[in-house]
Amino acid sequence: MKLSQFKFKLPEDKIALYPRTYNPETKFYNRDEAKLMVVHKQTGKIEHKLFKEITDYFTEGDAFIFNDTKVFPARLYGNKEKTGARIEVFLLRELNEELRLWDVLVDPARKIRIGNKLYFGPDESIVAEVIDNTTSRGRTLRFLYDGPHDVFKETLYSLGEAPIPDDIRNRRPAEEEDHERFQTIYARNEGAVTVPVTGLHFSRELMKRMEIQGIEQAFITLHAGLGNFRSIDVEDLTKHKTDSEQMFVTKEACDIVNKAKENGHKVCAVGTTTLRATETAAGPGGFIKEFDGWTNKFIFPPHDFTVADAIVVNFQPPLSTMLMLVTAFGGYEVVMNAYKEALKGDYMFGTYGDAMLIID
Repeated sequence: MKLSQFKFKLPEDKIALYPRTYNPETKFYNRDEAKLMVVHKQTGKIEHKLFKEITDYFTEGDAFIFNDTKVFPARLYGNKEKTGARIEVFLLRELNEELRLWDVLVDPARKIRIGNKLYFGPDESIVAEVIDNTTSRGRTLRFLYDGPHDVFKETLYSLGEAPIPDDIRNRRPAEEEDHERFQTIYARNEGAVTVPVTGLHFSRELMKRMEIQGIEQAFITLHAGLGNFRSIDVEDLTKHKTDSEQMFVTKEACDIVNKAKENGHKVCAVGTTTLRATETAAGPGGFIKEFDGWTNKFIFPPHDFTVADAIVVNFQPPLSTMLMLVTAFGGYEVVMNAYKEALKGDYMFGTYGDAMLIID
C-alpha cells in the first residue's frame, strides 16, 4: 500500500486537549468514560458505547495484554552557556549510567554544537556538556553530576515536564496535572518518552471489574519512543524504516496469553505498541514466547496477525504508522469507513481522544 492511502483531513478541533470528562475547575475526570466505537471487522457493523462497557464483549478466560511501560518527564528547558539562549532538550534514553550519558533531541538544534554546555534548573544545579552530534537534531549529552545516580535522576526529573505531544502542547500550556494524566494506572517499568495512549482509558474500577469477571490481564513492556510520530517521507511503505524500541515479554505474560489461546479464548491487545510487541514475540501457532531485546517492526496492510483476536486503540492521526497498523488488523476499508463515521460524529482523536474496539 501507499502512504497517500492513509491521508484524511483531521480538523484541529477534533484533537482532544484533555480527557473527555475532564473538569477544568476540579481537575477531575473519569478515565473509563470516553466514547468507544465497536467495529466488527467481519461485517463492518459499528456500535457506539462508553469505554467502560468494553467488558461486555469479553468473557471469563479471555485475556487482555497491556503495555506497562512508564513515561518519565522527558522534556527539559535549559540555557546555553555565555549567550543564555533557551534550549529545549528532549531526553530519549540513558546510554551510560556511570558516565551520565544521554541520547537527546535539542531545539533549536542549529545553536548547539559539540563542546557547548547547558545549564538546567533555577539555580543551574544541573550542567550538561554536548559530546556528540549525530543527526540534525540528535545529540549526546554528558551530565556533570558527582552525586549518586538515583539522586541525579530524581533531580533531573524534577526539572522536567510530561512529554505531551506537540498537537496538544502547541494549543495549551503544560500543566502540573499532565504528569498524572500522561501515565497509565499500571505503569511500572520506566523508559518511555510517550505513553501507550489507549491504556489511559483503563481505570482501577474497570480493571477490578475485569478481574471479577475472570478476564485475565497480561503485562508486557515496550518502551514507546518518538518513532511512532515521525513523519513518513516515502510513498512506498516497504521502504520506510522505524526506530528501534526496547521491549520485554516475561514468562508470566506468555503463560497467561498462551493459556487463553490454548483454551479457545479471545486475546485483546491494548494499543498499537502492545500489538507490535506481540507480533514481535509471536512464535509457532500464534503463541508468544519470552523476549528481551529491541524491535523495529513496522506493520501495514496486508499482514497476517497470529496472536491477538481483538485490539482496542485510540483514533489515530492521518499518515501515521499507528493508523497503518490498525488498518492491517481491521481491514483497510472497514477501518477507514469507521474513521469517516468518527469524523462525522462526536468522536475525538489523539492522546486524550476516544477509542475503537475491533473484534470479529
